[in-house]
Formats: sequence, C-alpha cells, structure tokens
Amino acid sequence: MDKSNRTITINRTFNAPIELVWEAWTKAEHIVKWWNPQGSNTKIIAHTFKVGGKWKYAMPMPNGQDFIAEGEYIEIVELEKILSLANFRPMTEGVEIESLFKKKGDKTDFTFNVIHPTEAYKIEQEKMGILNGWGSVFNRLDEFLKQQL
Repeated sequence: MDKSNRTITINRTFNAPIELVWEAWTKAEHIVKWWNPQGSNTKIIAHTFKVGGKWKYAMPMPNGQDFIAEGEYIEIVELEKILSLANFRPMTEGVEIESLFKKKGDKTDFTFNVIHPTEAYKIEQEKMGILNGWGSVFNRLDEFLKQQL
C-alpha cells in the first residue's frame, strides 16, 4: 500500500560512522542527550529496544506540563531500520516512525519517515511545524555525534 501521500520524510547525512549513529538511536544514555529541542531535557521512563519493546520519554514544556513521546518497536533490522508505532502527546498520535540508516563510507545517510494514518493528518502536522521540530532534534543529534568522535 502506497504511503507516500501520508508520509513526511527528512533526509540527513551525519558525519559519523553508522555504528555510532545506530548506538545514538538505540541506547537510552545517548537518547537523553539529543532527543529534545534545544533548551529542554529528556527523561527516559521506559526503553526496551527489541521488537515488541516499549519506549516512553518525557520532556518538560514551558507551560510546566510534560510532552510525552512513546511507542512500541515493530521492526528492527540491525544497522538498517527501526520502525515504531508512536504518539507524541499532546501534538501527534497514531503515527509510525521509520528510521533508515545507510553506510556511506565513514558517514551515515539517514532517512526519517513519519507515516500518518491519513493524508489530511499529514498536512495538518506539516502546518503545525513538524519539519522544524524534528529538524531541531536532528541538529542536536548531529552535535551529539560530533562530540563522540
């Protein structure tokens, strides 16, 4: 089934080996350092990195409430793909997030797909600034990776 009309895609190339980028995505001690917008912190509530495993992260928002990111791992292909069902409350619910990793010499090509249940919901999310939000998170990931080299 074609998902392209309901998918938002972000492509990045990280100047870091694929093993390091994969580790940054899969280990809780690394996730807390980049999975958030600039100026906020992430608290890991759950992180079981296996198919069927759950993840849940909380980030305080300026209004004092927590922004909750949570999901379940559906598919994991070592150094290639992570697919999760995901909710990002209070803004986004019922999406799939697909993270694709491809070795490119000593760099990593990274593709991030947010697959929405409907095209209308995808368009609504674009208007809310999903690209800017994730873009800032991936900027933080890029900085984190540079510090690890």
